Amino acid sequence: MPWPAALLPLAADVPDAPASVKEAQESVTEAASFIEQNWATWLSIGLRILLIVVIAAVIRSAVRKALTKLINRMNTSAEAVEGTALGGLLVNAERRRQRSEAIGSVLRSVASFLILGTAALMVLAALKIDLAPLLASAGVAGVAIGFGARNLVTDFLSGVFMIMEDQYGVGDKIDAGVASGEVIEVGLRVTKLRGDNGEIWYVRNGEIKRIGNLSQGWATAGVDVQVKPSENLTRIREVVQQVADSMAKESPWDERLWGPVEVLGLDEVLLASMTVKVSAKTMPGQQFAVERELRWRIKEAFDAAGIRIIGGLPAGDEEDEAPADPSASVAAPSALANPTSPQSLATAPIPSPSGPRITK
Repeated sequence: MPWPAALLPLAADVPDAPASVKEAQESVTEAASFIEQNWATWLSIGLRILLIVVIAAVIRSAVRKALTKLINRMNTSAEAVEGTALGGLLVNAERRRQRSEAIGSVLRSVASFLILGTAALMVLAALKIDLAPLLASAGVAGVAIGFGARNLVTDFLSGVFMIMEDQYGVGDKIDAGVASGEVIEVGLRVTKLRGDNGEIWYVRNGEIKRIGNLSQGWATAGVDVQVKPSENLTRIREVVQQVADSMAKESPWDERLWGPVEVLGLDEVLLASMTVKVSAKTMPGQQFAVERELRWRIKEAFDAAGIRIIGGLPAGDEEDEAPADPSASVAAPSALANPTSPQSLATAPIPSPSGPRITK
């Protein structure tokens, strides 16, 4: 059956089949040739990148495990001395654990950054990427960020050195200059303090120029006892020594006292009183409790021994005092009391003139 002339394709619309097949064959040949020429290079680059990634992961894992083992060993040694005399002079196990964990976290982060960063640069170098512009741009950006965030960098570095040097820890009472109180959190950038009135201070580590740690090592409890200058100093020393001996044998003061209670002697001698200085070495942070207990016991012992303390005279000794002068409440005589005295006449009003008054 013949096709209508309108449905027959034009000669120009029929593709040249042999030419299309030839072009396809040439494209396939060129692709195969390109792959054949470069597959070894690609395989070499891929294996090199895979080797770099594997080695970086292995080194990172080994370094992190070594740091973790080191931290665990530090914690174990801290627990071994806890509860002993050496452990009392050092920081407690919990504080050492917190410090070691903080240092370990910083070291692990730094190690991971260095290892992974080096691996990333090696991968880019393996891909034939020119690192010179990238490193130059990174250097310029680093300088700009360093100028803009210099306070942040200062805070971070100060926090790292504070933790590594163990200048203070959680639970310590410190005086940081800008604020003082009990440390409740130590960070790499900010230290959090609880003030005496309950307020919370956030102190940047870079702002801390000096630190006074009131809880590290040992503390000193000092008590000043004011007595009459007529009291027997030998008797006072004996009574205070009895109080110290009895206090050192009772719990919990036997653990809080790290040394004998000593009578240092007279700290001040006045006409109406003299001050006896008493001191003792105590556990850190327990000096105030020891001072209060010492004052309590010394007061009771002095009352029992009849030793008079300034401000707490025993009843019945008032007659020893000199009687009050009855003329002390009488006011001094005044010259104005006599109306004929020159002082009274000088204060009298001036009489008005009685003569004629001249007016304009």
